[in-house]
Amino acid sequence: MSTAAGERLLGEILIKRGVLKPNDLLEAIELQQQERSDRRLGEVLLALGHCRGSDLAAALAEQYGLPLRSLRESDLDPEVTRLLPAELAYRHQLLPLSLNQGTLTVAVADPLNLAALDDVRFVTGQRIEAVVADPEDIRQLVEEHYLHEVMTGDAEAVEVLSDEDEDLGDVQSMAREALVVRLVNLLLRQAIAERASDIHIEPFERDLKVRFRIDGVLRDMPAPAKRYQAAITSRIKIMAELDIAERRLPQDGRIKVRVEGREIDLRISTVPTLYGESVVMRLLDKETGLRGLSELGFPTATQKRFEQLLRTPYGIILATGPTGSGKTTTLYAALQMVNSPERKVITIEDPVEYQLGGVNQIHVRPKIGLTFAEGLRHILRQDPDVIMVGEIRDGETADIAIHAALTGHLVFSTLHTNDSSSAVARLLDMGAEPFLVASSVEGVLAQRLVRRLCPHCKEAYTPSGLELEDLGTMREWLQGVQLHRAVGCDICRGTGYMGRIGLYELLVVDETIKELIMQRAPSSEIKEAAQRHGLVTLREEGWQKVLEGVTSVDEIQRVTHEDEARLGVGEDDARHAD
Repeated sequence: MSTAAGERLLGEILIKRGVLKPNDLLEAIELQQQERSDRRLGEVLLALGHCRGSDLAAALAEQYGLPLRSLRESDLDPEVTRLLPAELAYRHQLLPLSLNQGTLTVAVADPLNLAALDDVRFVTGQRIEAVVADPEDIRQLVEEHYLHEVMTGDAEAVEVLSDEDEDLGDVQSMAREALVVRLVNLLLRQAIAERASDIHIEPFERDLKVRFRIDGVLRDMPAPAKRYQAAITSRIKIMAELDIAERRLPQDGRIKVRVEGREIDLRISTVPTLYGESVVMRLLDKETGLRGLSELGFPTATQKRFEQLLRTPYGIILATGPTGSGKTTTLYAALQMVNSPERKVITIEDPVEYQLGGVNQIHVRPKIGLTFAEGLRHILRQDPDVIMVGEIRDGETADIAIHAALTGHLVFSTLHTNDSSSAVARLLDMGAEPFLVASSVEGVLAQRLVRRLCPHCKEAYTPSGLELEDLGTMREWLQGVQLHRAVGCDICRGTGYMGRIGLYELLVVDETIKELIMQRAPSSEIKEAAQRHGLVTLREEGWQKVLEGVTSVDEIQRVTHEDEARLGVGEDDARHAD
């Protein structure tokens, strides 16, 4: 039975049982289609309050011909629960109930989650028999019983690294209770295991939502009950040494933890919302965060030209792109290449994400007047050879960076622009003189990150005529060509993707480009001139990655559609890009 057909049948069962009204079912289906998420119809019905967990469990049991189980805490046997790691129980929201002659009975909320049952079968080595239970009962027992019984000793699996211990008050002690500590630790361990870059903990009126950003895309994860919201937030704030009594103002902090021998830096942001504090944790893994240029996925020709720029003794080299496009990673790789005992390298960042050996790194502190501009002004008195400015945000910083480049320093920095040629316009908009920009800027690297197709499940196909119509100028190029698309399997958690790779657009400021900058030529004219001299645009490189089977058409359209619309590649293409 297909999922869609099965879910229609689920609605019919609930209507037949008198639990659901037809209009409620239509509302849930419409919301599910609007969200375009992985949420099952049952989850949407629960979120809308159209049915109870027990009603949903009974309907699912009838739909799939599975036993229905009403759970009590006494149903759990510690010897049986120990067969399954807490991460699996928590991630998939299931409970092992009994083991009888090699068959493990497992309570599930979602009988369609075959990947979860496969995981249990693999880990335990037992045959699996599924029974359906109320999802709220499962979640409550996982939190209140399973974690206590199975996670004994795992509270130390995440070690908070700090220089000194503090005397904590009563409120803080509440946030240190075993269950809350284990919930937060489990959250961190699961995020690291899933390769998440960010953890979002978001409070809503009736529930608490947890989402991980994996390969640049947010994914819903199993969340603790709403009643643990305040304690979890307080626990995180204690770890980050924030003021747990202050719930009206945003706060920022940092945590350094060791998880299974790996040191992880966490950047913490809390913001008050209507239903409590929203918490976002950015994970910075020292082992995987620092990479060389050869590890970033540069095309050979682009990497060669970029490395030639890095050998320039002075000038400005810019990395541009939206937040999360990998600009800092690229600049760190560049710093590692130019760093040597003969050179003094200084950075000013907000914040310092990774520590680089032999590099003097400064963290901006605007509250006490240490801005990018002020820090850069003082850096120039430190006799540096190479300077990295985390971001050029204003005209003052731009002026000082240009002055530094013109007085014999190699300057790296970032800008938030959509493509390489727009970086020039941004500097001019900040008030920089055209002749100074033309004289100081050596190159601009625009970049994006796209998800790699999962090598275990990607599917080859030839695009249909209808699909080709949506590809703009690429219609003729891709006609009859074999491409690959995302499918989803257990290894990639059903997403169809695993990991990311960069797309790069390198603008080298040669004499032609300098002349155009001096004339205040528009960005489009600068880009066209650069293309005549060999510049490969982000979208062009993206299509090359599609042809190589590295990524999908959907990914390229997701991350580069704005670029094509802005470049004026044709009215037809711009229309498709919107």
